[in-house]
Amino acid sequence: MDKTGSGPDLALLLPPQTLESLADAWLHEDCPGPDYAAVAAGAAPSRAALWAKSRGVLAGQPFFSAVFARLGCSVSWGLPEGSPLEPVVQVAEVRGPAHRLLLGERTALNALARCSGVATAASEAVAATRRSGWAGRVAGTRKTTPGFRLAEKYGLLVGGAAAHRYDLGALVMLKDNHVLAAGGVDQVRAQRAMGFELKLEVEWRQPCRKLGHRRAGADLVMLDNFSPEELHLTAAALKAQFPAVKVEASGGISLANLPQFCGPHIDVISLGALTQAAPALDFSLKLLPSDGNPKNCLVGN
Repeated sequence: MDKTGSGPDLALLLPPQTLESLADAWLHEDCPGPDYAAVAAGAAPSRAALWAKSRGVLAGQPFFSAVFARLGCSVSWGLPEGSPLEPVVQVAEVRGPAHRLLLGERTALNALARCSGVATAASEAVAATRRSGWAGRVAGTRKTTPGFRLAEKYGLLVGGAAAHRYDLGALVMLKDNHVLAAGGVDQVRAQRAMGFELKLEVEWRQPCRKLGHRRAGADLVMLDNFSPEELHLTAAALKAQFPAVKVEASGGISLANLPQFCGPHIDVISLGALTQAAPALDFSLKLLPSDGNPKNCLVGN
């Protein structure tokens, strides 16, 4: 697996106050009341080793570190964000009072495992398209986990994919339900409301023979749930009629069939599976024994 961590520092995208708020919310969800196990663990200064136990791409360091920072603990990373992982490898060490390390353990691991899973799926998707010779962009969608969107969108970026729109206000996208609600695609009205700074994308579900003049107002056209054959014919017709328009393919696309949707007239391929179906990576956090040898703590989960 190629290393994806040699690019810009994507952690700079994450506002510190947002990271703190997310960490606080996640910790409160996991422990809103007394932590009775803390009495048994005690507050002695301790160290714990973070182990990666599955293959993939390391992503989510800012979220992992933010959880422990809110608990007065520190994290030292041995591998940079975006590093390829081959099990079993130690990727970080966490220091702090024993009961605080254990309080943040599951919350921090959940964030790291989920974010790394998304980055791994994104990296595999990008690699599959590059092997086919396609030069467009693989993107995620808004099919994200409530309360975890920032981490999943960040994971897409670490994996080399585009995050697509972060929320409804980032792009004016008129989908089939908007068309039904409005009685038709009124792009002029949409453009007047959106201002100069936003782009307009229109979902299109009809074959190429149905193309009409109303596509002309869109910056992007999403061809949704097309077969690969219909997709490439329709995209070619769109580009012939509107050379400046960008074409996005979406719907029914998976890592298995992704190369079939790559083509010269397709600019973006978006996959909800990158965030909805990506399996979490396996990490564990183990307190270091008194002899200080991290290998002696790698037992169980």
